[in-house]
Amino acid sequence: MFLVETLQLAFQTLRANKMRAILTLLGISIGVGAVIALISIGTGVRRYVTDQFTSAGTNLILVSPGRMQRGMSGGVFAQPAQLTMSDWQAVSSNVQDTLLTGVAFNRSTTILYAGKQSAVTVNGVTPSVAEINNWTVSAGRFLDEADTSSRARVIVLGTSVVKDLFDDGDDPVGQTVRINGLTFRVIGTLNSKGSSFLGDQDAIAFTPITTAQERLFGTLSVGNNGERLISTMYLQAVDDAHRAGVQTQAINVLADKRKIAPGEANDFTVISQTELVNSFGVILSALTIFLGAIAAISLLVGGVGIMNIMLVSVTERTREIGLRKAIGAKSNAILNQFLVEAVVLSLIGGVVGIGIGIAGAALATQLAGIAAIVEPGPIALAVGFSTLVGLFFGLWPARRASRLNPIEALRFE
Repeated sequence: MFLVETLQLAFQTLRANKMRAILTLLGISIGVGAVIALISIGTGVRRYVTDQFTSAGTNLILVSPGRMQRGMSGGVFAQPAQLTMSDWQAVSSNVQDTLLTGVAFNRSTTILYAGKQSAVTVNGVTPSVAEINNWTVSAGRFLDEADTSSRARVIVLGTSVVKDLFDDGDDPVGQTVRINGLTFRVIGTLNSKGSSFLGDQDAIAFTPITTAQERLFGTLSVGNNGERLISTMYLQAVDDAHRAGVQTQAINVLADKRKIAPGEANDFTVISQTELVNSFGVILSALTIFLGAIAAISLLVGGVGIMNIMLVSVTERTREIGLRKAIGAKSNAILNQFLVEAVVLSLIGGVVGIGIGIAGAALATQLAGIAAIVEPGPIALAVGFSTLVGLFFGLWPARRASRLNPIEALRFE
């Protein structure tokens, strides 16, 4: 019963000072909204990145030149080195339990057609790379073994390249484009994959690995030892259970071929999609926590606002407090009343903040094109923290009110 009466009295007091109450809870509302929105955006980005990496399956393993080192933030970066076609041949011949293997050599260049141009990453690949990475054609066909063996000047274009070079309604298949002074016949176009956190996935083109190495990029594809270079090797394990085994086999085969002694650091990296997801997940989780902590600072600012307003309220109601004490109100009752008022302000601000946070997350989704994910956990955390802020910053004014001398309070003008 005491709690109900205290709540009723708190709401009456807040209604009597509506504008002051609104201005006070505004700071809490913005703080709660910022925490919810930023954590939701961070969670959405993390989910988006995870989906991007795992779209090709968790049993995909990438082999790249250079040694990956873990940075202080939990991320990874590579030390320069080179991988060659003979490295791939050794791996594809000796590593067991693989469903598919493939290789790519890529360089950025410009494709020209009828006075138009498109900046693009041209990937020289083996035909299997399309299936490994879930690339599908919307028209025409993808590369085949005959294209590879004949070093054919044929190319498959991504949708962004098609939009840059061709007018709406034009059929790119069968047309001839120019790259580095060479003509290439378009044999297919790809279905769109959209943008990722790494950029536009559709600003891409595929040509046979042999064509890219021997005809298109020439000396750029020749390594220090005179062998043809590759950028990435793809190994698709038969299933996720065999992933670790395939990784170990690939490491052993490459280390043996490159004569790397046991205990020496490898000059290549063999990493799975799962490991990449985990590495980026650490970074993105830390970023999400950091953004939430920054937003929580505004909650503390809102708490200072509550304390200031409650101190003003204590001063304005000094005679009221003195009168209540004179007729028998205990100090604890006064303390509880002002604490409840502070907490009610915080809770109302928190509820309004939930709406602000959800709206902010929805707006971010529309602007960025990445779905912000609003989860119950951050909402409960933000509202709970705002309640604690109300308790903490309301305690001093409440204690001050409870300790007023009734005689001096009644004399207060």
